[in-house]
Amino acid sequence: MLRNPLHFLALGFGSGLAPFAPGTFGTLASIPLYLLLAQLALPYYLAIVVLGFGVGVYLCHYTSSALGVHDHSGIVWDEFVGFWIAMIAVPVTWQWILVGFVLFRIFDIVKPWPVKIADTKMKGGFGIMFDDLLAGLYALACIHVALQLLNQV
Repeated sequence: MLRNPLHFLALGFGSGLAPFAPGTFGTLASIPLYLLLAQLALPYYLAIVVLGFGVGVYLCHYTSSALGVHDHSGIVWDEFVGFWIAMIAVPVTWQWILVGFVLFRIFDIVKPWPVKIADTKMKGGFGIMFDDLLAGLYALACIHVALQLLNQV
């Protein structure tokens, strides 16, 4: 699978093949790319995230079809993009990266409404990507609320 560049990306450069918690390892693997993306001006960052989502729809569909399993646990490109969404306009410090990582993983694992609905009802590459987009938005909202509260102190 890793010899095919499309599968290699969908599997998070191999991070999704971790023997346990592949989504967590996939999210960890997204951090170095986030650190590169975070150097961009916000409009460019957002454009890359949108592009990453669009490409992810194709990658995830392609790899899940090849594996014969919808949303195979090894497919972690959706975690990459979900984490990048969680980190939109967040200060680039290890503390905020840790907060973003933990919050994104919580929302991706717990799947509060409507994340759970998206995860169970939506199929194909879009479905694989969309629940992580929602989990990323939940994490993003929490981080920005925390940032606002800390600015009030």
